[in-house]
Amino acid sequence: MNTEHKSHKNTEEGEERVLSKAIKAGRRTYFLDVRATRADDYYITITESRRHTAQDGSVSFDRHKLFLYKEDFSKFEEGLHAAIEFVRHCKPDFFDEHERASRQAAIDEEFDKL
Repeated sequence: MNTEHKSHKNTEEGEERVLSKAIKAGRRTYFLDVRATRADDYYITITESRRHTAQDGSVSFDRHKLFLYKEDFSKFEEGLHAAIEFVRHCKPDFFDEHERASRQAAIDEEFDKL
């Protein structure tokens, strides 16, 4: 996982990116960006970027973006948590497998720093 804590102006949209977090997942990358409006309200954009390789070898990216506004943060968080807990209950082995892999990746990353 890659996390940026940068604050800079996006002059095209007149918005400031307060926090950016990239989550790499195979051919997909998810970007979670906290943005501030000119009125200093925060909202979150969630962007999915998928890499596609054409038969000729050229690479393109499909991007899908979701805007999450402050008035919906709690409802979104509750819904996401409920959906994940449902999957965790129905497929516990899926989470055990992925959590072990995540822990091992974190250990490997720390080892590489030495």
